[in-house]
Parts: sequence; C-alpha cells; structure tokens
Amino acid sequence: MASKASSRGNKDKPQRSLLGKVWRFIWRTVMWVLIVFFVSSFLAVLAYKWLPVKYTPLMFIRAHEQWTSSADVVMEHDWIDIDSIPHDMAQAVIAGEDAHFMEHNGFDFKEIYRARLEALEGGRERGASTISQQTAKNVFLWPGHSWFRKGLEAYFTVLIEWMWGKERIMEVYLNSIEMGDGVYGIRAVAARNWDKTPIEMTRKECALVAASLPNPRTMDSSHPNARLTKRQQRILHEMNFVEDANIGYEE
Repeated sequence: MASKASSRGNKDKPQRSLLGKVWRFIWRTVMWVLIVFFVSSFLAVLAYKWLPVKYTPLMFIRAHEQWTSSADVVMEHDWIDIDSIPHDMAQAVIAGEDAHFMEHNGFDFKEIYRARLEALEGGRERGASTISQQTAKNVFLWPGHSWFRKGLEAYFTVLIEWMWGKERIMEVYLNSIEMGDGVYGIRAVAARNWDKTPIEMTRKECALVAASLPNPRTMDSSHPNARLTKRQQRILHEMNFVEDANIGYEE
C-alpha cells in the first residue's frame, strides 16, 4: 500500500510542477504587459506635453465609418498654438462644457453627483465629463461606455492633469475635439464655417461652436437650428460669469 501511495505522489509532482510553471508564466506575462503599458502611456503623455497632437484614435474611427458607409472620407485638422486661439473660445467651452474647469483636478464630483441624482429621479441621463476627461478620451482612447474604458479614461485624466496643466489641456482640447463630421479642432471649423482663422472669430461664433460640442455631427454649427441657437445664447450669457470669475488660460 505504501508503495502505491508513493507512486501516486511521484506522478502528482510533475503535474503540480507543470501547473506552477504555467501560473508563473502567466503572472510574468501580465506583469510585463502592465509595465509596458504604464511606461509607454507615461512617455506618450510626457511627449504630448510639448508635441502637437496631429491625429487621434477618433479621427481614424470616423474615417473608417465613412469609408464603410461609402461616404467621402473627410479628416480636416490643423494644429495651432494656443496663442492663435481666441480667449473667447476657451471661455465658451468652459461655459458650455465644464464650468469648474480651472478649479477641479480632472473630475467634477459635484456635477457627477448631480447628473446621477437627476437620472435616479427620472430625468434624462447626461454625461458629466470634464474638459480634462474629454481630452484624455479623444487623444488616447476610443468612444465607449464600458467600465474598462472609463477606467483608462480616469487614468489618463490624472496623468494629463498632473503633467500638462490646465493651459496645455485646453490647447489640446481645442485642437483635437470633434467639431463636425470629419472636422477636428478650432482651426478646421473656423475655416469650414466662416473661411476665417480662429483668432478672427467673433464671440458669438465661439459660443456657437461650443454649443455644438455635445453632438457636433448632428448639431451643425455651420447651419444652426433653433435648438442650437438657443444653446448658443445660454453660453453667451454664462460666459459673462466665467469672465467675472477670471477663468481662462493660466497666466
């Protein structure tokens, strides 16, 4: 009996040894993947602290959507420095998209709570993403609502808030955000809508572009409807309070 038990024990040892090797291989692989991800993401965010963002994942996603639907592939985008962007444009997007942009550290928890409360009380579900979160999503990620993507968005939001600062986040946001069907950034939308450079845009035009940002492909700033015009007027009003609070580019 003892010899039989010993024989079974000897057979189990190679199996346990093989299983241990498999788990160690999986663990090392996971660790290396995480290390590569964190190092590469850190370096990418660091590089974009100074380099212009020429392309984003969303640009290629939209181009693929246009191609698969047999539509003309349009990708209008030109990078410009923040000195060439009117101050009114920054004021307008703060008023329309993220009133506490200069105050929070990437997440507006009061607005998140308010949006959640409205949804629980039967109101329409709405997003509460800050300009920082939208910038992180546009530059590094893809559209979606999964918890995994939201987690990555939070991670990149923390990085850009820490490494870039508000002025750089605003510069990248206004250069990379979708502002129409195949139109990205303030320079492209100013040229398409009014044949102007951004610095020539009026206060009303800045507010109109900001008003379209919740859904710029259906709320076309080049042909504003009554709903878009109403939102533009509200943003123009809110911009007065943004200025009074001295919210804008960092000095």
